[in-house]
Amino acid sequence: MKAMVLKAPNTPFVLETVPDPVPGPGEAVARVLACGAGLTVHHTRAGRTAVKYPRIIGHEITAEIVGVGAGVSQLKVGDPVTAYYYLTCGHCGWCRINRETLCDNLRGHVGRDIDGGYAEYIKLPERSFIKLPQALDWRQYPAEVGVICDAIATPIKLVRKARITYSDTVAVIGAGGGLGIQMLTVARWARAKRVIAIDIAASKFDACRKAGADATVDASQGKIDEQLRELTGGCGVDVVIDFVCAAETTEAAVRGLNKGGRLMLLAGQGKGFQAQPPIMRNELEVMGSRYATRQEVIDTLELVARGEIWPTVTEKVPMAQAEAIHQRLDKGLITGRAALMMS
Repeated sequence: MKAMVLKAPNTPFVLETVPDPVPGPGEAVARVLACGAGLTVHHTRAGRTAVKYPRIIGHEITAEIVGVGAGVSQLKVGDPVTAYYYLTCGHCGWCRINRETLCDNLRGHVGRDIDGGYAEYIKLPERSFIKLPQALDWRQYPAEVGVICDAIATPIKLVRKARITYSDTVAVIGAGGGLGIQMLTVARWARAKRVIAIDIAASKFDACRKAGADATVDASQGKIDEQLRELTGGCGVDVVIDFVCAAETTEAAVRGLNKGGRLMLLAGQGKGFQAQPPIMRNELEVMGSRYATRQEVIDTLELVARGEIWPTVTEKVPMAQAEAIHQRLDKGLITGRAALMMS
């Protein structure tokens, strides 16, 4: 099969022909139609996360099962699938209460610790595949369906964890990125009273408005917290979701919260920050989050299948152009999600 292979950290992809994967006991092999390219994947490409090389990265797949190993009972040839990013044990206390992102026996990640979806075929443990709902048109929209398992499921988890309701004004820092654009859409789906997009690239604001933003904040044109308070009559916002998690964005987010506000932190390369006394006085909540549970991925696939949400994929390119896409990701030039097309 053809695959985009990383040979070392922060080096270009190499298009290679490698052996087709063969399923072992408890494993299945799927033919990949498309694989999303987001910042989580890019951190691996850029050498910011440790992997054993050579490695095929990528996990946001739309694929079709073409082979199963001994003992596989829940998958059959022809099943359309996506992947669950975390390699969880399925039996520890956290897995049993549907909080797999805290798995005590986490074995790694698809595309980091085992080969992923930047290839014509992918081999995974049976448990790492999730079957797609029948109503999803995965053949017609493989790129959009592939990114659901991360780019939409992660915001769905954040909406639940932040308890976003019709009375909340929600601000999203990094709103023009691969997660940010989807977060705007999901916040609007959750009936937030008002949605504010925050980014340093004003060129992305039209797309943010189309995705659901009522207002925008140019983070390069002044203090974020001051602009948030101006937009809310001095009160501040009820929820801030920070996909950047630099000290300056997180500290500004705290200052821009209304009384009882919630700050959600999720970034692959988050930094430390200093919080001021208003956290206690105003009864603010600061919460970390990471990815989504298997059930949240399943729930999200069903939401999209019912037509309640649709992901934004703005760039689709052949697999051989992976390096060009990642160069654009590194410069922050992609609005929304990008995806590699395998055929």
